[in-house]
Amino acid sequence: MKTGIKLIFSILLIFNFNFKALSAEKIKIGLLIPVTGEYGKIGQSVINSVRLALNSINDNRIEILPRDTRADPSTTLKIAKELYEVNGVKIIIGPLFSSSTEYLSEIPEVTFLSLTNKLTDTPTNVISAGVNSISQLNAIKKFQKSKNLERTIFLIPNSNFKIEIEKAISKTKIKLKDKFLYDTDPTLLTAQIEKITRYPQRKQNLLDEMERVENSMDTNKEKKIENLKKRDTIGGINFDSVVIADFDENFKSVATSLLYTDVSSKRVFYINLNNWFDESLLEESSLHPIYFPSVDKKNYDTFNSDYKKSYGEAANQISFLSYDIMGLVYYLIYKNDFVISNKMFSENNIFKGKTGLFQINDRNMTHELSFYSIENKKFIKIF
Repeated sequence: MKTGIKLIFSILLIFNFNFKALSAEKIKIGLLIPVTGEYGKIGQSVINSVRLALNSINDNRIEILPRDTRADPSTTLKIAKELYEVNGVKIIIGPLFSSSTEYLSEIPEVTFLSLTNKLTDTPTNVISAGVNSISQLNAIKKFQKSKNLERTIFLIPNSNFKIEIEKAISKTKIKLKDKFLYDTDPTLLTAQIEKITRYPQRKQNLLDEMERVENSMDTNKEKKIENLKKRDTIGGINFDSVVIADFDENFKSVATSLLYTDVSSKRVFYINLNNWFDESLLEESSLHPIYFPSVDKKNYDTFNSDYKKSYGEAANQISFLSYDIMGLVYYLIYKNDFVISNKMFSENNIFKGKTGLFQINDRNMTHELSFYSIENKKFIKIF
């Protein structure tokens, strides 16, 4: 990232601004999230985080107008139009999902900072503010260089997410040996991983070697056979690292299949995407070490602590991002003398928030992420 960082954290997000308003006129910011239904809890966490940010900003000129989208694209458009036409809102935080942005090009006067991390197919007035694949692959590139990794393969779920990953691979020009699609159906997954890792051939190599030693005149063959029985395969693999473009239980399934085919994390680097310090992985010691890019953990833990003190429950990654986005919006409004303009978001500045360094390029927010390993039941920061 370029120099000239705008420290919204120092100026705003570490906030404590507490200066007197120069004008009594309210600046209205829309907030489009699901408040009811399946995703209502996530939506409420966004509202909570924005309120935390506003408490830190302490500027009564800012008014937030939350609205329930019900995670529905048509409802999202209807409410967004009302916010613009009735309330004069020109900046909206949200919606939560990329699918809800479908019709928002009908209101070009409004800029939306969606919490999605999707890189593709969003309207030109929507900025994708989530931690996207490009940000994660840029961090992996840095890790590759530090470890001299030359033969990285990608394992990508055969889902809509593959489009995002393939775009990020192309955009970042990350070094890779090959990429493979896999089916998330457990009944199909293992056979696919066996093929990718050449497991049947390597298993046969072992059986052939055992037979060769058994039929040999080697006086030490009994000991050699015993040693061979301790192995699962014979033969190398043609990659030194594997990026598993999945998370949660799907990641565990893929990693376990790799382990089954005698490709352990002791032989190759397991690299995970979309990992926000998944504590369940701390207990998966057979898969350690696991490597992954993510936001600054120290800031994330501090935010979680503050959030829990205020609301009595844990925060999540969406609420963490929401805090930064509210800070960014306020910073740009303040910098622009409280005049709202779509051009505020077009400058190629670098900002520093709780998530770390980030900037807006081509309607996507790109984050400069940290890199971590999971080993000995701990999260360890690498850079």
